[in-house]
Amino acid sequence: MVDILLMLLLAIAIDLTLGEPPHFIHPVVWLGKVTSFLEKGRHDKAHMFQFLYGTGMVLITVALFTAPVYFLLFYLKDISFPVYVAIGALLLKTTFSLKELRRAALRVKRFLIEDKLAKARFELRALVSRDTKDLPKPLLVSAAVESVAEGTVDSFVAPLFYCLLFGIPGAMAYRVVNTLDAMVGYHGKYEYLGKFASRLDDILNFIPARLTAGLLVLAAFLSRRDRRAAWRVALSEHTKTESLNAGWPIAAVAGALNVQLDKAGHYRLGKPAVPLVPETISASLQLMQITASAWVLICLIAGVIYHVATA
Repeated sequence: MVDILLMLLLAIAIDLTLGEPPHFIHPVVWLGKVTSFLEKGRHDKAHMFQFLYGTGMVLITVALFTAPVYFLLFYLKDISFPVYVAIGALLLKTTFSLKELRRAALRVKRFLIEDKLAKARFELRALVSRDTKDLPKPLLVSAAVESVAEGTVDSFVAPLFYCLLFGIPGAMAYRVVNTLDAMVGYHGKYEYLGKFASRLDDILNFIPARLTAGLLVLAAFLSRRDRRAAWRVALSEHTKTESLNAGWPIAAVAGALNVQLDKAGHYRLGKPAVPLVPETISASLQLMQITASAWVLICLIAGVIYHVATA
């Protein structure tokens, strides 16, 4: 467990200082290419074929990206501990991203402040899957804040959660499933091809999403925001989203900031006590950063307790 904690701290340091690795060596980029190749033309087949093929696609892709990680680290551990920790940290870093999420959200904020809505809509496409071309300014803010809330789960809490349970291969397996869900886990032409990926992602995020909501309530308390509303809205309104899990962090952030987060035609979470303005994005990022810090501290404490108990 000590080695995992060292990897975790080093991976966070890499993320905060260097950010994302170059695209040509980033595992998630290659995962996207593999997924695009495997799914090409398969969504036009019979529904049962799509489902079975999609299930196989998930299992094969998870194995393809996690087995090499497992065997590489297993080999390096007996060769050189420093190299083992360094490579493990680099691999773990590719499963989460705080710095890039923050930068993407701040780019949207900057364009909104400058009233460059077309550029804000374009930048927002890196954060959300919805159609952004006709969104007015408040809904652009809402979409960015929602993305920060969801990203706190997908891009940080969940990968570390599975790293604690199953090591670096566990974090990598989570990232594979989450990426597959983002690429093919939609309705429409991917309804059956992506069904297994979508359901598996729901299962994997079940605990992290609720854990993140609790941490966001704590973050609201530490940042002197409305912790009671964060807790109340998370409990009462998380079911309004189509996703089984997304409503928890989004509702918690809406309550903490006393805003109403609105995905037009789908849901509204919270009450519009405070208007949605570009600074709301910065407020959501502050909650994310406090949540991430608290989660790292919890991971370290849990790791130390486990190490002492098993020593």
